[in-house]
Amino acid sequence: MSGEHTPVAVVTGAGSGIGAATSHRLATEGYHVVLAARRTDRIEAVAKEIRAQGGSAEPHPLDVTDRDAVTALAASVERCDVLINNAGGAIGTEQVEDADSADWRTMYETNVLGSLHVSQALLPKLIDSGDGTIVVISSTAGFTVYEGGGGYSAAKHGQHALAGTLRMELCGRPVRVVEVAPGMVHTEEFSLNRYRGDEKKSAAVYAGVDQPLLAEDIADVVSWAVTRPSHVNVDFLVVRPRAQAAQHKVHRLEQPR
Repeated sequence: MSGEHTPVAVVTGAGSGIGAATSHRLATEGYHVVLAARRTDRIEAVAKEIRAQGGSAEPHPLDVTDRDAVTALAASVERCDVLINNAGGAIGTEQVEDADSADWRTMYETNVLGSLHVSQALLPKLIDSGDGTIVVISSTAGFTVYEGGGGYSAAKHGQHALAGTLRMELCGRPVRVVEVAPGMVHTEEFSLNRYRGDEKKSAAVYAGVDQPLLAEDIADVVSWAVTRPSHVNVDFLVVRPRAQAAQHKVHRLEQPR
């Protein structure tokens, strides 16, 4: 973060969870944070919290699947030093034979095409910064499949391919591409959305797990990767809680009967 200008970080999906936590953390690192998400009330609240803590932030309502809206966002920012492609999410746990293709399409358009839209739109400014960084928040589902996760895993595989390809294509230009793949992270909305609002099923995901990751843990990792010296690129970083050895291997404490 050199030069006379305050560096700018654009964070998608910034209204809650990992996006909100990352926005807070980057603000403490001296970035002016542009909070982009669909729910205006949420990003306005996060921006207010950041400013109350002495940071610099502005909300920008955005649906990453809307190409025109993404183009307008890119035009509205004077510069961009860091882009956090965090908008995404999972819908449903149906197996492939019962899956609704509309759910799969929504996940693909949000996770993959959303990242594509925002990366394309902001790439010229990331390059012009002379020291840009693109972070893709993917998932361990991007390299390991599991029952009931076909649509989400397919989308995250696509996001992983996007990050890797973009890194190769930008080789020789002043932009790093970092992919962070979280494992089990307990946020307020991810599993609830996946289980279509069923709070009991959502809570069961984390039942008995001793200290699943929190959004702040991922924000800490993102901040570390972004603030490495310019010549250091953290290509691909997998982050899980100690209790999770793999998608299908999670240690759970004995639950009271």
